[in-house]
Amino acid sequence: METLKHECGVAMIRLLKPLEYYQKKYGTWMYGLNKLYLMMEKEHNRGQEGAGMACVKSITRPGEEYMFRERAEGKDAITKIFANVQQNFKDLPPGKLADADYAKRHLPFAGELYMGHLRYSTTGKSGLSFVHPFLRRNNWRAKNLCLCGNFNMTNIEDVFEKLTKQGQCPRKYSDSYIMLEFMGHRLDREVERNFVAAKEAGLENQDITEYIEDHVLVSNILKTTMPYLDGGYVMCGITGSGEMFSMRDPWGIRPAFWYRNDEIVVLASERPVLQTTFDLECEDIHELTPGHALIVNKHGETSIEEIIPQRPYSACSFERIYFSRGNDRDIYKERKKLGEQLVDQILPIINHDLEHTVFSFIPNTAEVAFYGMVEGFQVYLNKKKVQDIEALGCNITPDELQRILMQEVRSEKLAWKDVKLRTFITEGNTRNDLASHVYDITYETIVPHQDNLVVIDDSIVRGTTLNESILKILNRLHPKKIVIVSSAPQIRYPDYYGIDMPRLEEFCVFRASIELLKEKGMENVIHDTYLLCKQELQKPVGEMINGVKNIYAPLSVAEINRKIVETLCPQQVETDIELVFQSIEGLHEAIPHNPGDWYFTGDYPTPGGVRLCNQAYINYVEKYYDKETRL
Repeated sequence: METLKHECGVAMIRLLKPLEYYQKKYGTWMYGLNKLYLMMEKEHNRGQEGAGMACVKSITRPGEEYMFRERAEGKDAITKIFANVQQNFKDLPPGKLADADYAKRHLPFAGELYMGHLRYSTTGKSGLSFVHPFLRRNNWRAKNLCLCGNFNMTNIEDVFEKLTKQGQCPRKYSDSYIMLEFMGHRLDREVERNFVAAKEAGLENQDITEYIEDHVLVSNILKTTMPYLDGGYVMCGITGSGEMFSMRDPWGIRPAFWYRNDEIVVLASERPVLQTTFDLECEDIHELTPGHALIVNKHGETSIEEIIPQRPYSACSFERIYFSRGNDRDIYKERKKLGEQLVDQILPIINHDLEHTVFSFIPNTAEVAFYGMVEGFQVYLNKKKVQDIEALGCNITPDELQRILMQEVRSEKLAWKDVKLRTFITEGNTRNDLASHVYDITYETIVPHQDNLVVIDDSIVRGTTLNESILKILNRLHPKKIVIVSSAPQIRYPDYYGIDMPRLEEFCVFRASIELLKEKGMENVIHDTYLLCKQELQKPVGEMINGVKNIYAPLSVAEINRKIVETLCPQQVETDIELVFQSIEGLHEAIPHNPGDWYFTGDYPTPGGVRLCNQAYINYVEKYYDKETRL
């Protein structure tokens, strides 16, 4: 029910034929440009704060631009950047615009290599200077580097220190900029290595340039940079000489998919993006192997190369629950399974009374899980019908049979979101009042004081929308009981790999657990956990354990659920409310191929995640408790 800011989206296209080929076959040399636009629009769910794209053309003369970039901020950033590109072509007569030879020699963005990025900030930093892709310029084509990615690094301070030890003095302290300088430095060294080799071979002038561009090994650059990084990432880059690469972190935290035929090599953050844009089947598309890079050289030769040995596979489960588009074949099935598996938990809460229970969902991202939940109850109801018929035996009457067969699972569209509200009010009390009207309900969909209301959400994170809006509007229907169901388990721990969930105190589960410990007279757990986290930070980063797990150890899920209801339920709501969360076992049964569950279990795949979680708890205690007693 709460929108989460999360990881970015990437899209890359390498044309393997001359522009004339696409003009003849598809009627436009802009084939690559148009496909990039489609890919980025299909990934718009991944970035609504900004967008950028870059292009490299291979045929230029000295003094002519060969590397182009366009960036914009805002939800309509994709439209802005492509409109700006099209401005370059608006005054051309149709004959010139259809002339691929003229385009590749004279028009900007008429190239063979395209890269797009959609941005979601996880750092709080905004402004055009933070929008990808980032560009590092040089008079040597091969030394120009354009970089973008879907990433968050947990040890960027270590990389910064490494840069400064090398003698560099970065102008900014942000993971994107530092990554650009770190990788750019290694690109410089790779070019210089080839320069020395060319000189030793007796080459001079332009022959040296051609030798360098033919012999630059992107794998060398990646192997001397990426092993130093801790985090989840898909790192993408293009060079001025026409090299293209995309690398996935060795844990497989962030997703990437690619496809190649004799016309194109393409990569995107989500599989359906490639399926829809290029009319492909699931089986046509490859998932980029963790720790490996997709590399395309200036001649279009493609390879998949291991850069870092694959680590324990920890693909993000939240991708499947919430972030990725639900039209992916496997994700759709997984989300339905998440809903279906909640049936056994819900039944005792509603006293197995389906006749007086209505099912619904909020928000729209929970719709697929809702279908699974309803289908699960339909299976349960069908079994019950069979049992009821068998119990009546041969004496069953037509009326009794009709009554049994007419039983159904009741579902309604209950909530409607008014997306335009709360967009301009900043004053606190007014904003809080408006918050209660962000959603509206469909009136007279239940029988007041008789029907239970079961509403499924994909996840419950902060609980603010429940408190400010959802519970209030559902209460207007006067149900007998409200059951809020989460298709995800309790979110207990921060994320540091690209999703905007860095602080413990934001989570309603954590806040409820702290309150429970106080009520139980177990403040010592809060204090001891603080000391443990301090001790862990003194250890080498690879030896640390997650001390925050101790907060939850003495508490049951049911206790925490009750406390969440108590803390989030508005005073004016008198209806009985219960919470149901997906279990960890149910999560992994529904999503067997994305085992990364650190939000729920605290089992971070990288050492940096453990370190930052311990630090987050220390920050919490030092912010909210007396600095002497810590309590």
